[in-house]
Amino acid sequence: MLRAEKMEVKDGLSAIEHFFQKGWTDGLPIVPPTEDRIYEMLKSVNMEPDTIIGAIPERGRVFTAEIVAINAVMAGCLPGYFPVVMAAVQAMSEPEFGLHGPSASTHGAAIMIAVNGPIVEQIRLNSGANAFGPGNRANATIGRAIRLLMINAGGSPEFDRSTLGTPAKYSFCFAEMKTDWTPLHVQRGFNENDSTVTVFACEGPNQIQNHGSLNSVGILRTMSDRMSSLGTMNMASETEMAVVLCPEHYYHLQKEGWSKESVQQFLYENAKRSIRDMKHGGIIDAPIDDGDDHKFKHAIPSSEQIILMVAGGEAGRFSACMPGWFSYKQSKAVTKSIKAATGFT
Repeated sequence: MLRAEKMEVKDGLSAIEHFFQKGWTDGLPIVPPTEDRIYEMLKSVNMEPDTIIGAIPERGRVFTAEIVAINAVMAGCLPGYFPVVMAAVQAMSEPEFGLHGPSASTHGAAIMIAVNGPIVEQIRLNSGANAFGPGNRANATIGRAIRLLMINAGGSPEFDRSTLGTPAKYSFCFAEMKTDWTPLHVQRGFNENDSTVTVFACEGPNQIQNHGSLNSVGILRTMSDRMSSLGTMNMASETEMAVVLCPEHYYHLQKEGWSKESVQQFLYENAKRSIRDMKHGGIIDAPIDDGDDHKFKHAIPSSEQIILMVAGGEAGRFSACMPGWFSYKQSKAVTKSIKAATGFT
């Protein structure tokens, strides 16, 4: 039995306008969450409406299956997408993700959702051209369902203090492209045939272009420089970072014998700035000393804390990095098995 308050309206457009007036949208029109549509979502994961999926303990907010289903309907999700949404909610509710912090911070972090495994093809998630952009229903509505949930059940209108925010807060969901490299979910302890969701609190994509280098080291040095920009949280603290290589960069690296792990190691070692640079750039407020040229701050604490994936269109040498929020001690990426989270296979 559903617990949400029921209301009667004249028609669908009236329902949409009512939701706008109540502040229950992300600023865009929604799909009215009728009882039948909510039950369709719940049926896709075989869950009772009052099943507790996650929470934000600091705010006294609890996410039930019904509440998640309502927001998935509003976002425009199909029932087949719902297991991904549910696994993402469980993942971001884990203590190590620390959902309260990044969703309240003036930094304005987005919640990145990366999907791996057979479910990618089953629901036609986009890992190719425009993977971060508009045009694919699964990508757009899964990410949007998470944002609507934060607005309507997570307390975002009260707690979100983003100075600027990012368009990635509307929706930031994509799939990792299949390559000869180790998939992200396998790196994180799952089997290749497992369907998983990885959530990460981060900035929107920072594009990295390198069209000129004829060798892999040149490409990776360009990436390292972008990753160690003085203005990111990563240079001010100890934070994870997501990096997505475009296919052209990936093929160049893979052809020259680089593995995903060796790329992670190179980026870790080279994405750094000298203490002199940090003082000169105002990140450290202190006089410059003679030895500052020989002391360095790495953008990422270790190579394993680079969340490295491949995605994007076959044409164009544009990769991206997504600096993380504040500190990995307060918020780190979490990966969940969709089957373990929902029973969906």
